Amino acid sequence: MKIALDAMGGDDAPREIVLGAVLAVRDAEVLDMAKHDLEIVLVGRKEAIEKELSNAGPYPQKSISIVDAREVVEMGESPAQACKQKRDSSVVRCAGLVKHGEVAAAVSAGNSGATMAAALMMCGRIDGVLRPAIVTMVPSINGVSVLVDAGANVDCKAKHLLQFALMGDVLARTVLDFKSPRVGLLSIGEEETKGNELVFETQGLLKKVPLNYIGNVEGRDIVNGNCDVTVCDGFVGNVALKAIEGVGELVMNGLSREIKSNLITLIGGLIARPAFKRFKKHVDWREYGGAPLLGIDGLSLISHGKSNAFAIKNAIRMAVRCVIHDMNGVLRKQITEHGQVADKPESKP
Repeated sequence: MKIALDAMGGDDAPREIVLGAVLAVRDAEVLDMAKHDLEIVLVGRKEAIEKELSNAGPYPQKSISIVDAREVVEMGESPAQACKQKRDSSVVRCAGLVKHGEVAAAVSAGNSGATMAAALMMCGRIDGVLRPAIVTMVPSINGVSVLVDAGANVDCKAKHLLQFALMGDVLARTVLDFKSPRVGLLSIGEEETKGNELVFETQGLLKKVPLNYIGNVEGRDIVNGNCDVTVCDGFVGNVALKAIEGVGELVMNGLSREIKSNLITLIGGLIARPAFKRFKKHVDWREYGGAPLLGIDGLSLISHGKSNAFAIKNAIRMAVRCVIHDMNGVLRKQITEHGQVADKPESKP
């Protein structure tokens, strides 16, 4: 199994990206790879990658290869324009490897808009998918929940949210091993009478498909264990995601500051240190590594721009799970059978 990795994408590229690839091939047996040989294809400027590999310590040489790509899409560039003009960029070359079947999936921690634009340009959408969506794993009381869409589509119709729900359900069942994920529609209240026009119309569509649909959910339900898949448009989803990330940072920084405030709390903190370490691991986004682009006709994952080697290793693990569990095959069937909704005819004035 080959996974393409954008070596030039990310705040600390290529150093952390290359080190993440090395960690992945060293720990391949931990990454659900018992029945497969894992190979990472590092895509980017060859000389820079080789320099980092020489400093990364021992690794199985046959498990890492390099595809030279001379251009880089920077974070501040226009995604679509950059992908069209920089065909030899690492992110476009990664998508091209997926398109031509040379790798099973691609991972990038670079410009997220460019990652989606390159995937769409090279691979296109799965038949029947109206709009691809970004799915994000969010820590919850029960372990993890799924938020979709997390920022790809800021203006949506009900038929788009229906497909987001179907795609999120597929990921939860196939990759995250949920038996019957509870799907909720993000709104301003649990009652069906609360929400905007988009929520009201989407409610009716979600009731007609074979999902474990639990109705409207509120923002707190994303993390309190009451919902497994939360569905919303990308504008709301991205705001909710950043708010959750901010609260997580507030809690961790606040606890650290208070524990260090005096000798008694410092001693108590040392005693409770194992519990704090477990909690920190539970809420650490790096544990999940990457967010699959749902609806692309080829597997592509987006990682956080601040990803370190540990996060990149886990993004590779997520990509491997998506391949092994045939996420796109299941998704294609789900969209074909339940994701097609005709537009309502416009009413005459």
